Amino acid sequence: MARVHPDLYFFGGGTAEGRATMRELLGGKGANLAEMASLKLPVPPGFTISTRVNTYYDEHRHTYPKGLEGAVDKAVARVEKLIGRKFGNAANPLLVSVRSGARVSMPGMMDTVLNLGLTDETVKGLEADSKNPRFAWDSYRRFCQMYGDVVLKLKPEKKDDKDPFEEIIDHKKEARGVKNDVDLSVDDLKELVAEFRELIRRRVGQDLPQDPYEQLWQAIGAVFGSWQNDRAIAYRKFNNIPDDWGTAVTVQSMVFGNLGDDCATGVAFTRDPATGEKGIYGEYLANAQGEDVVAGIRTPLQISLAGGRKWAARNGLSEAERKNRHVTLEEGFPKVFGELLKIATRLERHFRDMQDLEFTVERGRLFMLQTRTGKRTAEAALRIAVDMAKERLIDRREALMRVEPIQLEQLLHPRLDPNAKK
Repeated sequence: MARVHPDLYFFGGGTAEGRATMRELLGGKGANLAEMASLKLPVPPGFTISTRVNTYYDEHRHTYPKGLEGAVDKAVARVEKLIGRKFGNAANPLLVSVRSGARVSMPGMMDTVLNLGLTDETVKGLEADSKNPRFAWDSYRRFCQMYGDVVLKLKPEKKDDKDPFEEIIDHKKEARGVKNDVDLSVDDLKELVAEFRELIRRRVGQDLPQDPYEQLWQAIGAVFGSWQNDRAIAYRKFNNIPDDWGTAVTVQSMVFGNLGDDCATGVAFTRDPATGEKGIYGEYLANAQGEDVVAGIRTPLQISLAGGRKWAARNGLSEAERKNRHVTLEEGFPKVFGELLKIATRLERHFRDMQDLEFTVERGRLFMLQTRTGKRTAEAALRIAVDMAKERLIDRREALMRVEPIQLEQLLHPRLDPNAKK
């Protein structure tokens, strides 16, 4: 199929218009999603708008290049065809995520909007289609919160203020006598949606848009705009990242880890980023969305059985106690774990480096949402370089070049024994 616009790159259905080598245009996230899609891995379809559009957006008073709007319409239609859902359709709604992606990793510095496309009408369709009212309203309250924060800039007014949305959630949990978000009922979530929207109307002077395409373009603009937020500017300055690189924006069909107990979301590394030990390592949550793993809302569980046993030993638990409290992905989702292990091994061999992966399990089916070169300690960097040379993934010269001088300096300093009693 012919490209619809020079600055839009589609991926999904076993094909991709971009590749991993196109980081300057697609950012790290978009380039690696395209690469995984071209490898025919289970990647939800979507498209990436290039970093050139970010530059145009900044230089042309927040407008877009000619033809981009029509190209986005065509790309959305292509996603609809692959997924079998319609964006904005009240009966069978397609929801999307809108994510940033610079050419180098800038974790947490720029913005993301999930569950986009939910409205008062489409939430009913999601509820009927999923046969899970709690999931539908949980997704809607998450969308209201993220859209209010990222797009409408409804944030704490003073430095020491609490996030206004989290404050409402905390009051709701206290009123219901529950500890975790997952313990709130469907009616509680409906009330949260109403309270969030009232907060938005009161503080911003407008309601949540009920046109999914208005939501989409506002979110795309907000993500491009986040390249110039204070966090991103400070991060670039500290890490010597040029201001004119810009971010790409990736729009991707949503997959849901919060549909029930046969769903999950997690982050995995192909080797331990602390020690460099070979073997899959990471954390996951059942019945959750991706931000829950990193937000600290719930305590995540280990992916591998070996990791679960190490966790139990650190916490002084017997194997029987661990099994009762800490079910690993390997035990709870054995088929998914086996598939994830194969994909992790394949991606590490393909990129010839330790990978940091994000994944979601929707009703027992694994989807890959990101791969990138994993950050690691100095000790891990040395061990990974040596081991990969032994495994003939890289040669000895490349192994030497992968260990940075500052990492060697860290290793040569005297250190406390990590196994010594505190």
